[in-house]
Amino acid sequence: MMTMLSYEKVGLQFMAKLTFGGGIHPFDGKDLSKSIPIKEIEPKSDLVYPLSQHIGAPAKPVVSVGDRVLAGQRIAEAEGFVSAHIYSSVSGTVKSIEERRVVTGNKVMSVIIENDGLHEYVPAWPVKPLSDMTSEEIIDRIREAGIVGMGGAGFPTHVKVSVKDPSKIDYVIVNGAECEPYLTSDYRKMVEEPESLISGLKVYLKLFPYSLGIIAIEDNKPDCIKIFKALTKEEPRITVKALKTKYPQGSERQLIYAVTGRELNSKLLPADVGCVVNNVDTVNAVANAIYNGRPLLRRIVTVTGNCIKYPRNFSVPIGTLYSDLVDEAGGFKKEPVKIISGGPMMGFCMFGLDVPVTKTASALLCLSEDDVSKVEPTACINCGRCTAVCPSRLIPGNLSDHAAHFNEEAFLEEHGLECVECGCCSYVCPAKKLLTQNIKSMRKILLAKKKR
Repeated sequence: MMTMLSYEKVGLQFMAKLTFGGGIHPFDGKDLSKSIPIKEIEPKSDLVYPLSQHIGAPAKPVVSVGDRVLAGQRIAEAEGFVSAHIYSSVSGTVKSIEERRVVTGNKVMSVIIENDGLHEYVPAWPVKPLSDMTSEEIIDRIREAGIVGMGGAGFPTHVKVSVKDPSKIDYVIVNGAECEPYLTSDYRKMVEEPESLISGLKVYLKLFPYSLGIIAIEDNKPDCIKIFKALTKEEPRITVKALKTKYPQGSERQLIYAVTGRELNSKLLPADVGCVVNNVDTVNAVANAIYNGRPLLRRIVTVTGNCIKYPRNFSVPIGTLYSDLVDEAGGFKKEPVKIISGGPMMGFCMFGLDVPVTKTASALLCLSEDDVSKVEPTACINCGRCTAVCPSRLIPGNLSDHAAHFNEEAFLEEHGLECVECGCCSYVCPAKKLLTQNIKSMRKILLAKKKR
């Protein structure tokens, strides 16, 4: 258990060490969309709700073809503890339940709803003051709301907060780093609705009574840092930490080390080192569920890139097609060569725009050039740059070679499972070797074997 005195000691200890070893400084591209307020949009076409938008078991449909549904109505329920409910974000009619393609290129069973444009909502759940809610009630409401990690992983939030001993959680960290190039959705949300983020953080502090809340923001967002420091100056359990701007500062392991000095590896969860980490949009979704009685229906998506006519952030109903987002952004000013769901470092290249926004979608990036496909990999020159930038302190060149030769034993001996797949090694490699791609493929094989 931490006392307020130990909070102060922690703050002094790591005041000058809010970063990690390795990392890179890619072109961030954030100026395209960071200064424009979030715009709330409504979809024009049918909405598609994949039943697997989270880590764990796919949700099970609870509606049938032909059913009329309202916004906020559950259309699929969690199939087990590690799963998440899914709600309709519009009113309309269930058109079909069939396989549809998602951003990864896979086909996933989905509920398709024909939007009637009437925006009829199910009444909100009863709301009671946070001070009157028990931990069990809070966790149950988070589970009922279908909230998952909205920073990309999609881990069900009710599972994350259901720790064995809440008194052993020392830090609740809000990940406001947003280090991925081009993305500005978290930044806009923090600037426009800071009170919502603080309210959501207080829900977590209620669950973990001996924890310190940390709002961690990269120092390229000084206006954000100033806002939150002003709003939390009278909050003894909340502090704001300015992180050094560097990719991948927002990666969970690097973030925890930067703000607490504690190290995490692939065999540990953040809770094992006394931490709970949440993305900005996730914390806001928790606030909406607890204070407004609403399930997870919308998220913020950055639509950007040099092919987009009017880059900006949109508040989007989950299930909206990416093609609708492009239309809302004025369409293409030139034909994109590469379309990515997410950022350029860790996003997924897309075949087309007829795929839906899910709970974990963060951005749509449309670029006029594909820098990766223009170069041919050459032989390694043993320069060591990949090792210097690796935030996990690995030797990516060796791991890539082991993966290319399917040498699983050597890959494991050199701790290949500790890779966070950030892409730093590929970014700096002068030989343009497919380091991250090879390592990622081998990790996928090995992790699948471990599950079996």
